[in-house]
Amino acid sequence: MNRQWIGLAILASVALLLSLDVSVLYLALPQLSAELDADAAQQLWIMDVYSFMLAGFLVTMGTLGDRIGRRKLLMIGAAAFGAASVLAAYSTSAEMLILTRALLGVAGATLMPSTMALLRTMFPDPKQMSAAIGLWFSCFMAGLALGPLVGGLLLQHFWWGSAFLLGVPFMALLLVAGPLVLPEYRAPNAGRLDPASVALSLAAILPLIWGLKEVARNGWHTAPALAVAAGLAFGVIFVRRQRHLPHPLLDLGLFGNRVFTVTMTIMTVGGVVMAGTTLLSTLYLQLVAGLSPLEAGLWLIPQNIAMIASLSLAPLVARRIRPAYVIATGLLVGTAGFLLHTQADAVGGLPLVVAGLVLASAGIAMPMGVGNGLVMSAAPQEKAGSAAAVTETGGEFGIALGLAALGSLATAVYRAQLPDGFPEAAREGIAVAAHLLAEAPARLAVAAEAFTTGLNTAAWVCAALFAALAALAVLTLRAVRLEQAPAPEEAPAEGPQPAVPAETLRSST
Repeated sequence: MNRQWIGLAILASVALLLSLDVSVLYLALPQLSAELDADAAQQLWIMDVYSFMLAGFLVTMGTLGDRIGRRKLLMIGAAAFGAASVLAAYSTSAEMLILTRALLGVAGATLMPSTMALLRTMFPDPKQMSAAIGLWFSCFMAGLALGPLVGGLLLQHFWWGSAFLLGVPFMALLLVAGPLVLPEYRAPNAGRLDPASVALSLAAILPLIWGLKEVARNGWHTAPALAVAAGLAFGVIFVRRQRHLPHPLLDLGLFGNRVFTVTMTIMTVGGVVMAGTTLLSTLYLQLVAGLSPLEAGLWLIPQNIAMIASLSLAPLVARRIRPAYVIATGLLVGTAGFLLHTQADAVGGLPLVVAGLVLASAGIAMPMGVGNGLVMSAAPQEKAGSAAAVTETGGEFGIALGLAALGSLATAVYRAQLPDGFPEAAREGIAVAAHLLAEAPARLAVAAEAFTTGLNTAAWVCAALFAALAALAVLTLRAVRLEQAPAPEEAPAEGPQPAVPAETLRSST
């Protein structure tokens, strides 16, 4: 087997680990909270600080990898992630666990863009690269699907810290095998990292992500509104600074490439839609259909299977059919799924909600499976780390914005549908209503109907967005072919040479 495919297997195992690490923690949270005596606020920080730090440092780490060497940064990140995992597993207080989770987030930010950028180096042929990224992304999704099963087995036989130790052998494998099979690449004439740009990027991303998460959790209040406004303001300052730097932290020229910008838009908006839809559907399964958390999780398995299958197949289909039509087909399949959601009722709507999720997940996976390859091919080799970081940061924003925007829309419709005289506390949301009205089934049924109307309304918006994205893909990307050569590249700067032979890196299917 070629070194590049062995390297892909190692990088895919990293993706599997990162998604397992997130999903396993959901199951471990009750046990670790009890043992560490974590209050409600600390529990939220234990869950959220990882994604905050990950989102905040992705742009910085993507550019840093381009400048000091992508494999080098990946090895540093792997060592840091393994060490932080051990510290997290043996945390003696909630504060210590929050700190170690923050360190895990920073380390995770080194792994994700470095991995995708290395795939860009290892697979210069666009067809191979698209297939490799599709397989890598499938492993990430498989980790999300397997997380509850793996977490349940670990927590049944070991203590909560085992959920964090799961990552140590993966990082050890990467540290041992990575230098043998992964190529090194450092962008020529990259310049130095600009500390002010790093600070501005953090000042823009961290409050914006926190504010959106707070809006999704508690609605619009003063604190999250100010955080979002501050993040946007610092974002404007950050963009202005990048325009005047000879070696910017984020090369805004990437967005001058139509393929890059349009594909990024499709994937980010798709993430917004899927994050909000999954949240609302999960609430429906548990609070309207009355399923237990375990039963709801089982009903979500077909969704994950459909997504993994589409992620793997889409790049293969795109070898014969132009990417624009693969992307548009997937988005139209997703549109059909949302149209099923618009017809779901509070009573008997379970099959429509589950079938809609399956179609929507299979549909969005097609532009995801093809789009990542298009984005990486559209970026020059020396900017691959930055391009990967932009893609992943967009994904983080998409999730946060989807939860906030569609959650707020559904809540507004829910409240508008409730009759006058309905208990004021129950107007906060379906979760509160389900708790307060457990002994009042007639009123709970009214709340369930109101929530379902909110779900229907959000689904109409999602269907319209997906249909519009399908049209955008056909109109702007129809001339793009997957076999087009990547953007022109310069030779790597002096330093470590590729572990993959040059003839391997030049090969094509």
